[in-house]
Amino acid sequence: MGRRLVSELEIRRAAREGKRDLDVGGAVVTPSARDLAGLLHVNLKGAASGAAKWPAARGAPPERQRKAATSSPSKPSLAPATASSPSQKPVVALGADHGGVSLKAAIAEHLKKAGYPITDVGTSSTDPVDYPLFAVNVARQVAQKKATFGIMVDGAGIGSCMAANKIAGVRAAMCYDVTTASNAREHNGANVLTLGGGLIGQRLALAIVDTFLATPFAGGRHAARVEMIDALDRRG
Repeated sequence: MGRRLVSELEIRRAAREGKRDLDVGGAVVTPSARDLAGLLHVNLKGAASGAAKWPAARGAPPERQRKAATSSPSKPSLAPATASSPSQKPVVALGADHGGVSLKAAIAEHLKKAGYPITDVGTSSTDPVDYPLFAVNVARQVAQKKATFGIMVDGAGIGSCMAANKIAGVRAAMCYDVTTASNAREHNGANVLTLGGGLIGQRLALAIVDTFLATPFAGGRHAARVEMIDALDRRG
């Protein structure tokens, strides 16, 4: 019997189930699975240090074969991951309604500590306001390239996502865990994240934000599909 293979699928399943430790002793862990585990904060117990070693007979990992066959060097990521130095990290536009102002403040503090430049479009109090106004302001910051990413918080995150996606050039995603955040960036090139301040706790929200900002767009076969989404803006 061959050695067990741990791929990205197993890492995502562990993260979705809330597992912080995954026993991979004696298994072959693909490089992409190892990277994803670090991103999703899944501890690989029993994993050998260094890069994963693939049996020679099996050739390159399936993930690498697929990416080599489908990636297009002429098409860069739609939105880059975080840059190599804190001073080069992308600008993040933040917004919230009265139901998300507390979580927005926590996100702003978290991002500033990590070296991200912040543009806060409000609101700054718990006085009732209309979330579409602030969601659109966040989306316009991204559409006008004043910010690379946008984050909007309201009570559930749904309405703000709908409003933000009315702005041409914006691909907003409402995420409720790190798996949806990773998928939104990797497969859909999302550039605006919406969160439900009344549905998720601060710790989870910050993990979602970190995952969203750190995950690069995969390109390849996903690029053509994202281009189809963007083409809808031009059709009106």
